[in-house]
Amino acid sequence: MAVCTVYTTRSLSSTCSISTPSKTRLSSYQNQLVLYSSGKRSSKRGSSSSPWVISCSAGDSQTVVIGLAADSGCGKSTFMRRLTSVFGGAAEPPKGGNPDSNTLISDMTTVICLDDYHSLDRTGRKEKGVTALDPRANDFDLMYDQVKALKSGVAAEKPIYNHVTGLLDPPELIKPPKILVIEGLHPMFDERVRDLLDFSIYLDISNEVKFAWKIQRDMAERGHSLESIKASIEARKPDFDAYIDPQKQYADAVIEVLPTQLIPDDNEGKVLRVRLIMKEGVEHFSPVYLFDEGSTISWIPCGRKLTCSYPGIKFSYGPDSYFGNEVSILEMDGQFDRLDELIYVESHLSNLSTKFYGEVTQQMLKHADFPGSNNGTGLFQTIVGLKIRDLYEQITSTKTAAPLEATKA
Repeated sequence: MAVCTVYTTRSLSSTCSISTPSKTRLSSYQNQLVLYSSGKRSSKRGSSSSPWVISCSAGDSQTVVIGLAADSGCGKSTFMRRLTSVFGGAAEPPKGGNPDSNTLISDMTTVICLDDYHSLDRTGRKEKGVTALDPRANDFDLMYDQVKALKSGVAAEKPIYNHVTGLLDPPELIKPPKILVIEGLHPMFDERVRDLLDFSIYLDISNEVKFAWKIQRDMAERGHSLESIKASIEARKPDFDAYIDPQKQYADAVIEVLPTQLIPDDNEGKVLRVRLIMKEGVEHFSPVYLFDEGSTISWIPCGRKLTCSYPGIKFSYGPDSYFGNEVSILEMDGQFDRLDELIYVESHLSNLSTKFYGEVTQQMLKHADFPGSNNGTGLFQTIVGLKIRDLYEQITSTKTAAPLEATKA
């Protein structure tokens, strides 16, 4: 048997040790090495002429993969900014690359927009009569291959969908990060991709709130008519209901944004009721709770320690069921008047995975200008970001400890 170490062409830090028959022919394909024996075909029982396929990965790579699903205009970009801030460093496009790249890279994270896996450009979708939400307009085979490669520590030449021109641009090289976030319409649609995720989040914006947000944005900022906005929403809704919304059943955490219940018949969408739905039994993830874990709590914190203008603030917490899964649900209805007073609420929440007392409040104050910073969307996005940091640290410490235990054995 011949033993060799092979370095991949796209990632020189990626190696694999291979034991092969002495006569072999090597070829590479999509970051894999395929070995063919050059000897005569054996007739012995149990022999095979099939090629051996060895996937190479970086030995010290510990890429954790996070999936974030949501419809367009539902706060994915804001959530990404909060998440990358937790890990430190500003998230920026690849230096020296395509100025229209959708990728964001920080010290520890790389965020990939799954629009880059559109198999049809804007004209192609129009000709075939499909939307970007339709699976037929997306290349899930390539998405799976490349996410799997990056998780294994192998760089990938990822395509770029240009949102400005609507065309598919030449690919860009993505190196394996410590944390890979795939965000977009379909991170949990394909079972193969879903199985690669270490943690998944779904941003669930109710139709009423989505409609109110879109009216505020498109009428005030873009001059669209109310009729055109309604038509756009209705045209998109069938594909959203069929392909995007069902993914929330697979999510480990769902941030659900609903109209407030504090103002009767409210239709402005400015005051929100936000629910953080956390699946029980997820490895490396312990749901946040209010006061007493597993109890059913209703709490109005307004008073001497928390300033509340009309209509006030109400929190609730308790166990529930969600798509047949046991979950814990933390809910906030209303909005903060003063973010510095959030520390009072934070002190009554447990399992936050903070590094120090007041870290949630600090993060919220740091990004006070971000959308949703005065309500449950910003609060729960920040909390989920801290939980992902804790999950990453648990996963990497487990992977580090495993070889040491093997050595001791």
